[in-house]
Amino acid sequence: MKRAHKRVLVTGGAGFLGSHLCDRLLARGDDVLCVDNFFTGSRDNVLHLLGHPRFELMRHDVTFPLFVEVDEIYNLACPASPVHYQNNPVQTIKTAVHGAINMLGLAKRLNARILQASTSEVYGDPTVHPQTEDYRGNVNPIGPRSCYDEGKRCAETLFFDYHRQNKVDIRVARIFNTYGPRMHPNDGRVISNFITQALRGEPITLFGDGQQTRSFCYVDDLIDGLMKLMDAEGEAHVPVNIGNPGEFTIRELAELVVRLTGTGSALVHRPLPTDDPMQRCPDISRAQALLGWAPQVPLEQGLQRTIPYFAEALGLEAPALA
Repeated sequence: MKRAHKRVLVTGGAGFLGSHLCDRLLARGDDVLCVDNFFTGSRDNVLHLLGHPRFELMRHDVTFPLFVEVDEIYNLACPASPVHYQNNPVQTIKTAVHGAINMLGLAKRLNARILQASTSEVYGDPTVHPQTEDYRGNVNPIGPRSCYDEGKRCAETLFFDYHRQNKVDIRVARIFNTYGPRMHPNDGRVISNFITQALRGEPITLFGDGQQTRSFCYVDDLIDGLMKLMDAEGEAHVPVNIGNPGEFTIRELAELVVRLTGTGSALVHRPLPTDDPMQRCPDISRAQALLGWAPQVPLEQGLQRTIPYFAEALGLEAPALA
């Protein structure tokens, strides 16, 4: 049976993840309303879509109500890197909390299904490894990262309260570190930093001893997971980790970027930022059981797809990848 196309709202749709999601929704035949205030998103990310007959771009800040008619809502609007969310922490928590309230109110009025792009940061600096969805986290509520961590935690609370109180059909994805083309070169994330520094021939900055771990999910895999979660039926009103369980130390990542770019950048150490988690790795058992989803792109392959994008964005010649 052919799937009927839907009208889909993507908040934060001109951002890194949002723009890839818009691409995929349009490719399967949906009508897409992309909403963004361009604080961290960019028109360049969706420039190729502006002439598409089923795509509409709207400048709007989700901290204010939005009155549109749609069937589904992906709520991705929020600065997601420390450089950006610490730039204006009050606005960050407003976006996370007021944005969730406004989008949930819209979903309630329209009887629309809504997905929240939550984050692995709800787990804080975890004392459980790998992180399962029933782990309640170890978060500092008053630190420099709290505007984002606690904003996302509060947004999850709102989603589940709207579900319990108003029967809103919710989905909650806890997104782990994601990378790929259209990342902002200066967003301060570890992959952006390392690739940018390597391409410029600069030393690569390791915070701490470089033994802290992360798990990196390529953007195509992440978007697959989000769409499968949105489309899932049955017992889907639960948080779901979406990420790649392959775990690497930050030093291993730096050495891989140096090898792939062939730039020979040296590694230098700097003090570890406040509240930076020492381990981050998803348990994806729930995503596998509920969605039949697992990531397919290994880190080296994903970096080979990502490095040329950064070279172009920086106006540099793309290296012959090793």
